[in-house]
Amino acid sequence: MNDTQPLGEATEIYQRLEERAISDSNDLNHRVVACRSCRRGQGFLPVVGSGHPLADILLVKYQPHYLEVNEGVSFYGRSGAAILKSMERLGVNPLVVYGTNLLKCHDVRPVEGEKHCPFYWLEEFQITHPRMMVVMGKRTLQVVNKNRVAGMKKLDWDPGALQTFTPFCKALVTPDIDECLDDDQAKAEFWKAFRSLGEWFADEPPY
Repeated sequence: MNDTQPLGEATEIYQRLEERAISDSNDLNHRVVACRSCRRGQGFLPVVGSGHPLADILLVKYQPHYLEVNEGVSFYGRSGAAILKSMERLGVNPLVVYGTNLLKCHDVRPVEGEKHCPFYWLEEFQITHPRMMVVMGKRTLQVVNKNRVAGMKKLDWDPGALQTFTPFCKALVTPDIDECLDDDQAKAEFWKAFRSLGEWFADEPPY
């Protein structure tokens, strides 16, 4: 056995896992787009998640906004640009991030969306297997806590504090990025909480 064989085997295993995650993610996105569980409008399709299929970091916010709806992709537009800028400042690699909305449509009643959409978020969590989940906003936190499955711990509203969500995944709670973009005080509060992600990322081993 040569010295490079273990590394080659690990790379091959990761590639197989990645291929499966891509397939599972594509299947999920097709089902999200075709979903008619809620009474949504005819003009726009649901918004799917975006990012690395085996993300180290899963970003979850409550509901898509205008540019996300137009493109059909989560975190497209102002919120995504703000997150990318923040991660650049923190030294977080954006290529290891997956972002999604808890509610997939912008024009459904929250009571309907909160009933049907969390199943998709749980599946996204299972596909990506993140080591960190960033929960943005109190409403998002409430729905996440309500729809936990076995092994997931209840999270507290404690912005900036690292919490244990599962034995293999930490959680960071922040204000809702969509609600912070037009208010300097709110932006400062978001940044204060979000910068804990940089500290966590710097301390994590690169594997």
